[in-house]
Amino acid sequence: MKLIPLFLAVFTLQAIAAERTILFVDDHDILFRAGTRRVLEKPVRHAKNPLITEDKPWEMAIAWTSVHRDKATGKYQLWYQAYAGKRAQLKTHECVVCYAESADGITFTKPNLGLFDFNGEKNTNIVLIGSGLYGDRYCNSVIVDVTEPDAAKRYKMLYYDWAKTAKGEIVAGLHLAFSPDGIRWTKHPKAPLYTASFGGKKLQPPFAGENPYTEATAPDGRVKRQLLRPISMSDAADPLFDPKRKVWAIYGKAWIPGPDGGLGWKHGMGRVESKDLLHWSRPQIVCFPDEHDGTLEFHTSPVFFRHDRYFSLNQILNRPGGGTMDIELMLSRDGIDWQRPFRDDLWLKRSPGELFDSGTLATNADIVIEGREMRFYYGAYSSGAIGGGTNIIGDQQKSGVGMVSLPLDRFAGLRSEPEAPTLKIKSPPDIGQITLKPVDLAGRTEIDVNANAAKGAVWCEILDEDGFRLPGFDKASCVPLNKDTTRYRFAWKEKKLADLPTGKHHIRLHLQNSTVFAISLH
Repeated sequence: MKLIPLFLAVFTLQAIAAERTILFVDDHDILFRAGTRRVLEKPVRHAKNPLITEDKPWEMAIAWTSVHRDKATGKYQLWYQAYAGKRAQLKTHECVVCYAESADGITFTKPNLGLFDFNGEKNTNIVLIGSGLYGDRYCNSVIVDVTEPDAAKRYKMLYYDWAKTAKGEIVAGLHLAFSPDGIRWTKHPKAPLYTASFGGKKLQPPFAGENPYTEATAPDGRVKRQLLRPISMSDAADPLFDPKRKVWAIYGKAWIPGPDGGLGWKHGMGRVESKDLLHWSRPQIVCFPDEHDGTLEFHTSPVFFRHDRYFSLNQILNRPGGGTMDIELMLSRDGIDWQRPFRDDLWLKRSPGELFDSGTLATNADIVIEGREMRFYYGAYSSGAIGGGTNIIGDQQKSGVGMVSLPLDRFAGLRSEPEAPTLKIKSPPDIGQITLKPVDLAGRTEIDVNANAAKGAVWCEILDEDGFRLPGFDKASCVPLNKDTTRYRFAWKEKKLADLPTGKHHIRLHLQNSTVFAISLH
């Protein structure tokens, strides 16, 4: 669900007051560790994938998705992009937004809404069409804002489309629509909210003061247009409410110039922000492909926030390889400075063979929490992502919407690892320890751990701020975890956290043949 960007911020702030979850996806909260190695947890595809398939005339290919789960009712709403190409009689219908819903997030239905027809067929699930002015409408990122006082604007959709300016220039950029229910949409009259560069690949950027927009009429009468902006967002927009800055932020693909300065070389990760979704900052490049990526680049980089960290399910595009895309998990503490610790161990790879998700994976910024499970929905092609309609019109082409899941908060963990064998120790013990930076445990009553100790054990030990052990809180006094669970409450034989002396303390976890993903302080 786009765990409603604004709702997510409210929920997170409330949760922090009651508990704090420390993820072991990085070492930010760790003072030191020994005998451990960080391992990425890979999501598992649902057995019923694809959950949505291309079975309508307007669904030549399905890709972009956005999903919301109502916490009160459990109902899922899912919006997806359907490309029809030249099947559509009207340019406005070549790339549309469709709607599906589900009671459990697995079995989806496509209701006959009758809002927009397709080539005369009135029973469609189409909820938004394009302007039809020039290129295709693209993407459909939905925000469900429960704090919005105007019920008609409770749902908000950001997307890319074309519009005519007061000067008569036809340009592309960000558009916004509102809805009371996620089905009936009204487009905001101001468009675009910001412009995006298009055309002019490999050209040098204009000089300062020159009009970046040009158009020319070809001999066949067609008008070729281009808008050359050296630093610009492209045709994708994944929003979230940034809880640290209290602003809306869009992350998306942004063109970066090539070695000679020519435009449109590769995509990097761009970011813009806004307080009202209408007025946006200048684009900022916050991450880009480097020398270790070779010919690879980014496609678009959706971001979500959880437990004081920003995560991106970054789409890694192999343009020379036919436009195929896999997913890399990236991390940030502030949403600006991004780290790529798992670039050599992709979070989600394309399926083998000729399945619907064997060519392109298109993630979004929505994370759905269902009990103790995290769900991630994605669109996918069996072909590459580039080439537009010419790449996806064959009968062999497959596409749809799939879902992968992870146990709650298991993005990456620290696993105990034996040291290398020596002449004296042929089989060294598989043990390790993690010592956290000092924390104030005043008012805390419980420590939970999220770990897999099915074949081993995890103990919790508490030290004073100088690193000395405290009687009754040592490893030997702890009742260890000996199973695989996302929530185990530590206990000591004769002590409780309320018995700790005042001041800050270190939490030390002892691992034996186990992996720890997070701890929560209550």
